[in-house]
Amino acid sequence: MKTEFIVSDMTCNHCVQTITRAVQGVAPDAAVQADLAAHRITIESAADAVALRAAIAEEGYEVQPA
Repeated sequence: MKTEFIVSDMTCNHCVQTITRAVQGVAPDAAVQADLAAHRITIESAADAVALRAAIAEEGYEVQPA
């Protein structure tokens, strides 16, 4: 299942790495793609979108559904 989020304060590759680690902490098999210019994260995973969003938010990012 594909889940997309807007992470408005994702500004660099370090942010992408942090978000990827957070997502894979919830869903180790998740494929994470980031579009820094659009501040968009696309996640391919069977994990619940609420859990994925919470994991990103726990890292201190503002997360909105895309």
